[in-house]
Amino acid sequence: MSLASLFEPGHGTAGEQVQAILQAVRRHLAMDVGFVSEFISGRRVFRFTDGQTSRNPVSVGASDLLEKSFCYYVARGMMPELMHDAREDPIAADLPVTRDLPVGAHLSVPLRHADGTTYGSVCCFSFNPDRSLTTRDLGLLRLCADLVGAILHRERRTVTERDERRARVEAVIASKGIEIAYQPIFSLGEGRLKAFEALSRFAAEPRRGPDLWFAEAAEVGLGEELEFLAVDRALAGLDALAPSLTLTVNLSPAAIMSPRLPAVFAGAPLERVVVELTEHVGVESYEALRQALAPLRARGLRLAIDDVGAGHATFRHVLDLAPEYIKLDMSLIRGIDRDAARRALAESITTYGRRTGCDVVAEGIETEAEFAALRDLGITCAQGYLLGRPVPLAEALRMPLAASFPDAAP
Repeated sequence: MSLASLFEPGHGTAGEQVQAILQAVRRHLAMDVGFVSEFISGRRVFRFTDGQTSRNPVSVGASDLLEKSFCYYVARGMMPELMHDAREDPIAADLPVTRDLPVGAHLSVPLRHADGTTYGSVCCFSFNPDRSLTTRDLGLLRLCADLVGAILHRERRTVTERDERRARVEAVIASKGIEIAYQPIFSLGEGRLKAFEALSRFAAEPRRGPDLWFAEAAEVGLGEELEFLAVDRALAGLDALAPSLTLTVNLSPAAIMSPRLPAVFAGAPLERVVVELTEHVGVESYEALRQALAPLRARGLRLAIDDVGAGHATFRHVLDLAPEYIKLDMSLIRGIDRDAARRALAESITTYGRRTGCDVVAEGIETEAEFAALRDLGITCAQGYLLGRPVPLAEALRMPLAASFPDAAP
């Protein structure tokens, strides 16, 4: 992997660190020019440089033949790392660059991989000889090279890991490696199965939850592609569901803002589709988000705000996006039968829903006591392991439309 690839956009901090180290050591040694080079295919490529602008002959990205450079001979042990006057060394004296620049004093330390192979160098030189340089000065440059090497190694590892993460996500997208599990959502007032939430499941390695897959995809710039693949896989099962049932799919604000969004839902019966907004952070522009959703909502698409009660951002989503559904976060549901504060917050949200015409969905219900407490508060819809776990489409199709709810807890 070329050093140049380590300092593309997104890797500026490491590049700035290397530049600062190079500048500091050049100035401390009172040299005219300092640079970090990389050896590629028989050439020395300059990656960083520091010096007086008007007299610096080294340009970042420029290159020359490696075998005609001081760096090459120093790395091979044929030229000393410290020269007070390059013209006094027989090999250096024969190199045209010694006369052409000219090169007076010169210090060079190779950059080596862990296996000892050389991949570049850190160098400083002056146009005039300098007899004041000592082995301590050379030691300082070696320390500089160690620091630069450590930074480059860390950044190379970071880029390699990022490439590996991206390759994992790309493989899932290419193979359409998402299976959909359908979790039932029940209407308490109607006493029936109302909808299914489409939940993504990944069989690819590493085995982990879907949240981690989607987070990784977003980190490597593939979040939109993975989210839309999940929606596509979910919509493929919609026709098999009873016409009275709706399907809930999850999308982040970034995916909703994508120009690809209309194509994702092209041909889908949007009156049977609910989009859950799945982000816990603030939205940059609610107006832009509303505009992106408006054409789809005009065709019947409905909006749900997920995880309400988990943080302030979800309340802002509710206020500014006017959803048809508010989904209470699992953290608010857990132990609500024993916690007056949770009950008070859930009751306030439920009252808000009634006054604004929103259905309030309690998700993550696991005990009969939780279910009883929420039903008493007047929630309109319920979802959770107590009522039904996520299942493959074939099992979802066998679920009765009429609901059988647990008895109230004593």
